[in-house]
Amino acid sequence: MLDQAQPTKAPSDLHAAEPIPAAVRDEIERLLSSGDLFRYTSQNAPVTLLEREFAVQLGSTYALAVSSCSAALFLSLKALNLPRDARVLIPAFTFAAVPSSVVHAECVPVLCEVGENYRIDLNDFAGKLDQDISAVIISHMRGHTSDMDAIMRLCDARDIPVIEDAAHSLGTTWHGKNIGTLGRVGCFSFQSYKLLNAGEGGILITDDADLVARATIMSGAYEHAWEKHDIAAETVEKWQNKLPIYNLRLSNMSAAIVRAQLPEIARRVADGRRNHDRLAEQLNRHPNVTVPEKLDPENRAPDSIQFNLTDMTDAAVTDFVCRADAQGIKVQVFGMSANNARAFWNWQFLNDTPELPKTRAMLMRACDVRLPARLTPQDCDMIGEILLNSLPSGELN
Repeated sequence: MLDQAQPTKAPSDLHAAEPIPAAVRDEIERLLSSGDLFRYTSQNAPVTLLEREFAVQLGSTYALAVSSCSAALFLSLKALNLPRDARVLIPAFTFAAVPSSVVHAECVPVLCEVGENYRIDLNDFAGKLDQDISAVIISHMRGHTSDMDAIMRLCDARDIPVIEDAAHSLGTTWHGKNIGTLGRVGCFSFQSYKLLNAGEGGILITDDADLVARATIMSGAYEHAWEKHDIAAETVEKWQNKLPIYNLRLSNMSAAIVRAQLPEIARRVADGRRNHDRLAEQLNRHPNVTVPEKLDPENRAPDSIQFNLTDMTDAAVTDFVCRADAQGIKVQVFGMSANNARAFWNWQFLNDTPELPKTRAMLMRACDVRLPARLTPQDCDMIGEILLNSLPSGELN
C-alpha cells in the first residue's frame, strides 16, 4: 500500500470521452454545408445507413435509431401494444430512466430484488413473474448480465416478452450471442459515457417485423416517411394513421458521429475488458473489497468497475470516498450518494415503492468508478493504488 503522505496523482479525467474519429470530419462538413440534418431528407441518409450497419453488426434483422435509449425502451413498450396499467417487471438496480419509460408508456413498474453480484435475484423474479406481469425489462446494469438462460426460460414458458436494456452492454456476449438479441427487443444508448458516443441518442434492434413497424411510425415516421426504412410496405401500411407519433427521431449529425465509431467497437471492448480485469485483480487483494465475478456464459464489455465494500461502517465508507476524491478518483456509492438516480427509494414518482432489503443492502456498499477504454494499463494501476491507499489499512491478500 502507498505511503499516505505521498498521494498518487490520478490519471486524466475519467469522465472524458475519446475523440471522435477524424474520418467523420468530411461527412460532418458535408452535412453542415448542405443543412441535410433531418433523417428523412434522402433515401440513404446517415441515420438509415447507421440502422443497416448496426443491425448487421449485432446480428439482428431490424434496427431503429431514436433520440435516446429511454426513447427506445418507451417505444418498445408501446410497440408491444400493452394495455394501460399493464404491469412491467424490472430490476430494482437500474437507472431511473427505466421505470420512467414504463410510466411514460402508461404501464406500472414492478420491482424485483437484485443480489450482491448486481444481478437479478431469480427467486424473487420468478415469484413476481406470476403476478399478472405483461412484459419484462432486463437491465444489464453497468454491463452485468443476469442469468439470461433462466430468465428467458421463465418468460418464454409464460409467453411474456422480454426487452433488454443494453445501454451498458454493447459488445457483451452471452454464449457467444450479442446481448440485445436475446429478448424480443434490445435497446442501446449513444450517450457520451457509453461505448458509442453521440452525446445523446439510442437505437433498438429486433427480429419482429410488426413490432419495428409500429415503433417506426410512433418514432416519427409521419405520412409515408416509413418508406425510407427497410421494412416491407405491407407490414407498415396497416398501421398508417392508426398510431400516435411521438417524434423521437435521431438526427443525421448524430448518426454520422456514431457510424464513424462502429469500427472502434472491437478495440474498445477489448481495452475495456483488459482495464476492468486488471483493476479488479488489484482491488480483490484488499480484505474489505469484493469485485463480483462474471457468469460463465458472459463475455463482458465494461466501461466502469463496480465493487462491494465489506465489514465497513457508514463512516468508514464515507471516509474512503472522501480520501479517493482528494486524490482525483470519484467513487460513487450508489445508496449513499445524495439523490442518486440508481437508488430505487429515490424514484418518488412511483405510486408504490416496495421495501427490497437485498437490493438496499447491496446499494449501500456498492461502489462505482468510471473506467473508460481509452485508459492505459498504467492508468489503471494508478487508480488501483489510489483506491487501495484510500481504504482502511489492512494486509493485502
